[in-house]
Amino acid sequence: MISFRWRQPRTVDVTPAAAPAVPTGRRCYAVGDVHGRLGLLEQLLRQIRADMDAQPAERAFLVFLGDLIDRGPASAQIVERLRTADWNWITPVFLLGNHEEAMIAAYDGDLEALRAWTGFGGAETAASYGVSPVLLLKDDWPGFLNALRAAIPREHVEFMRGFYDQFALGDYLFVHAGVRPGVPIDRQKPADLRWIREEFLLSSAEFGKVVVHGHTIAEEPQLRANRIGIDTGAYRTGVLTALRLDGDEQRIMQTDPASAD
Repeated sequence: MISFRWRQPRTVDVTPAAAPAVPTGRRCYAVGDVHGRLGLLEQLLRQIRADMDAQPAERAFLVFLGDLIDRGPASAQIVERLRTADWNWITPVFLLGNHEEAMIAAYDGDLEALRAWTGFGGAETAASYGVSPVLLLKDDWPGFLNALRAAIPREHVEFMRGFYDQFALGDYLFVHAGVRPGVPIDRQKPADLRWIREEFLLSSAEFGKVVVHGHTIAEEPQLRANRIGIDTGAYRTGVLTALRLDGDEQRIMQTDPASAD
């Protein structure tokens, strides 16, 4: 079992020799799995905005690596917050995580997906939209689906349907979970991009680009030659992680668990 022990939040320079790079004049902030923690998201967005104000970039991207929803208490509020935000200071990029994929499948009427989704965080998301858990206790899946569809604004679902599978910038590829080793980037299956674990995590292969991902929790950000993992279990630890990329610099930004919502 992973033991989560955290030092004070920090911004750490982690640039290795011969680091990969983003194009000149571009900057990227990649945000790990938020999982329903609105307060942590707001805290990290304030850090990123302050960094942008202190050191403006010609063009900057804010990449959400997926799994905005589930597990934490405020999924509905996070979706609305990001859907309606004023992004005139940065270009947002939203990637579809396995949790958003499951929610969309459930919303579209797949009862098997609905059962699975409620078991790994969907029940908390439904509650954030005001759907009573009583229907789950009654094992009334059609009734629960009807209540879910009535409660979730269609705009929220359409917003998530528009999320991307991947995003590339310079020497980096951003995905939710990882990539299938040995498969060219342009031939990767969406299911692998959102669900893969061991085959990707244990691989020492070069993927063509350094893969920045979330999906699999680690106590600390995982900085490898071929991948960078930044899911630090925010819904449990209070530590939401972002990766700042500028030129060949890599920097970790994190929230303060002592100030978590």
